[in-house]
Amino acid sequence: MKGPSDKLQTIIILLLLAAATLAVYQQVRGHDFIAFDDDLYVTDNVNVQNGLTWRGVKWAFTTTQAYNWHPLVWISHMLDCQLYNLNPAGHHFTNVLFHIVNTLLLFLVLNRMTGSFWRSGFVAALFALHPLHVESVAWVSERKDVLSTFFWLLTMWLYVHYVRHPRLVNYLSIMLALALGLMAKQMLVTLPLVLLLLDYWPLERFTLGRQK
Repeated sequence: MKGPSDKLQTIIILLLLAAATLAVYQQVRGHDFIAFDDDLYVTDNVNVQNGLTWRGVKWAFTTTQAYNWHPLVWISHMLDCQLYNLNPAGHHFTNVLFHIVNTLLLFLVLNRMTGSFWRSGFVAALFALHPLHVESVAWVSERKDVLSTFFWLLTMWLYVHYVRHPRLVNYLSIMLALALGLMAKQMLVTLPLVLLLLDYWPLERFTLGRQK
């Protein structure tokens, strides 16, 4: 069980990670939509621009526009239009918010799996600030990346929780998070294999040649 000092350290590092990520990406509020895919996903998409409606949700679950089936991505864009209309600052802010949450989730998942507090913080900071993520965060159409990453990390966190507390409700929560993630990006089909690898390390549910 964590003591008060451990909890305080965790809160401090979470605040630092959030502040650092926001400091780096706050400039995207001044960016506009771009003419590559943002028109397809938002600015020229009437179904999205109408905001969150039952008709729009039905469309999101039945369309393969943009050569993908990712209803949660469409619904997230609809919600943005509901809140911000076509103000690009709001749409960019949602991406940044997801990236911040993903950074915090990554730290919590790694720390819970490994118990390596500072190493987990370093990896989370690297994830937050690495230039490779600029496209996913600063490009509105790449909402599918930050959204699917959220469900990927949430599924991992729930899996670790299930390993520590193997109850049916915890197992079902993993299935739900994975299903939602698949509705954001199909690449989550590979996540069960990753969970199997985590069983070997660092969760150590089994070792090569024998069951633990």
